[in-house]
Amino acid sequence: MDLRELVSALNDFAPLSLAESWDNVGLLVEPSPPHTVNTLFLTNDLTEEVMEEAVQKKADLILSYHPPIFTPLKRVTWKTWKERLVVRALEHRIGIYSPHTAYDAIPHGVNNWLTKGLGACTSVPLHPSTAPGYPAEGTHRVEFCTDTEHLEAVLSKIKDIQEISCLTTFPARLEGEEKTRVTLNCSQKALLEVVALLSQNSLLYHKTEILLLQKPLLPHTGMGRLCTLSEPVSLSNIIERIKSHLKLPHVRIAVGMGKTPESPVKKAALCAGSGSSVLKGTEADLYLTGEMSHHDVLDAVANGISVILCEHSNTERGFLSELRDVLATHLQNKINVIVSEKDRDPLQVA
Repeated sequence: MDLRELVSALNDFAPLSLAESWDNVGLLVEPSPPHTVNTLFLTNDLTEEVMEEAVQKKADLILSYHPPIFTPLKRVTWKTWKERLVVRALEHRIGIYSPHTAYDAIPHGVNNWLTKGLGACTSVPLHPSTAPGYPAEGTHRVEFCTDTEHLEAVLSKIKDIQEISCLTTFPARLEGEEKTRVTLNCSQKALLEVVALLSQNSLLYHKTEILLLQKPLLPHTGMGRLCTLSEPVSLSNIIERIKSHLKLPHVRIAVGMGKTPESPVKKAALCAGSGSSVLKGTEADLYLTGEMSHHDVLDAVANGISVILCEHSNTERGFLSELRDVLATHLQNKINVIVSEKDRDPLQVA
């Protein structure tokens, strides 16, 4: 499969518009075209050891869940390990693609996989995603009526304001008199200028309405998940389920104030990776994530919420096996999809 065709298919699988604004997602390293992909290599973290594995397995494109290039590189030399990744990729004509938080948000992504460790439950996103393409422009719509004789002067002043779109006019009848109705879309900044203009002569403008243009929420899509278990389960039981699902011998646990290992868990909030900002303020019996700051754990415990920490990438890596099978089907089995055997969490229990 041609690289650009494959990237298009990957973007269809998980639109990059769903990624967080701070993230660095998409095709990060591209060999000179044309570039054919026969083997797609999946990893959670692209380390130098994993890169050598990809070279040995003759990968043509690496899908690294975490972006190996996050902060801009000022040079590409042999000095730092991330620069060396780029050098090795280009030397062996291997592309690098990262979906990261786009895979967190999709209904069939990382967080959905993590919910399976809780047992039978229903879940909704903690921070739902909005449709990226609607409305096309502007945050607000302004509608007002003006006398037809003043229309040109009004439109002239409106057009001088930046960040205004979808400006339309049509005849209207107001209190038995012929008027012209004006509608426009504008940004938050432009709205202040429009309101200031309309306030200068209230006799010229009638029936002014300001509407907030809200993008519709995408079902089952967004950051984090709030899970409601079909039946309450003890905290100790949930711990064993999580360890089994993530194939971990140990997790870290902070028991909420007033709770014990036998306290029932009915609602659990989770976020793969580093979940503090996503989970904060959510009412639940349990927070499940990879890592949280010391003070955020203290806050949760003080509010009677227990916390399970599994280390950052341990809450993500197991998804790759499921992703391999799903992507193979999505790509109509046109290419070989394999999972790294060298990829592992850098932290071990000694």
